[in-house]
Amino acid sequence: MSGGDLLALAGFDPGLLARYGPSLLHGLAATLGLVAVSVPLGFCLAAGLALMRLEGGGPVPALSAGFVGFFRGTPLLAQLFLLYYGAAQFHGALQAAGVWGLFRDAFWCAAFTFTLNTAAYQAEILRGAARSVPAGQIEAGLSLGLSRGAVYRLIVAPQALALALRPLGNELILMIKASSLASVITVLDLMGATKRSFSASLDFEVYLWAALIYLALVEIVRRVWNALERRLARHAPAA
Repeated sequence: MSGGDLLALAGFDPGLLARYGPSLLHGLAATLGLVAVSVPLGFCLAAGLALMRLEGGGPVPALSAGFVGFFRGTPLLAQLFLLYYGAAQFHGALQAAGVWGLFRDAFWCAAFTFTLNTAAYQAEILRGAARSVPAGQIEAGLSLGLSRGAVYRLIVAPQALALALRPLGNELILMIKASSLASVITVLDLMGATKRSFSASLDFEVYLWAALIYLALVEIVRRVWNALERRLARHAPAA
């Protein structure tokens, strides 16, 4: 029995997949690109924001808290509209600064917005994990003559990352699903390609294919994160 026969037996239209499958795969590549850019960059920004909350002086913790509060307290869709459509109001200033191309291109504007959004959530994850490290360990490191930076690098960071691994995996899964919002600002990601395919075919089955692809991505991430957790647990010292 051929693959087409199996699809037909499962209730799917092989011809529909043949016509619009390449478009969905092209959209999938855009979705993976958005996530691959925004999540790692967001993690780097989140580490700085978390450190600002933990060790910053003067107005620094308040600035970090304000950033986190804004991006966690407002809808991601509103943030996309604010940066993509609102940036046009500052076209001259952005062009003079040499960053207008970032806001003019829908893909990069979406990636920038996702980076800021996920950074806010990851910052709280990292801050909570760092505060879970016993204060006695930090004091012991300082008493041994380690600098504050060395204490964070050698003592706090390894334990905090282990504690944060599961919620960081959850945040990655949320970003994979939230990336579908990029289609509202004309990005031809997986959801954008699905909408275009539906407009051409008027067959809801293309949405089912998209849902299955998102489900497969989430399952892959879940399995990878479970493997990472098992690996860390194997090397963790016994309590």
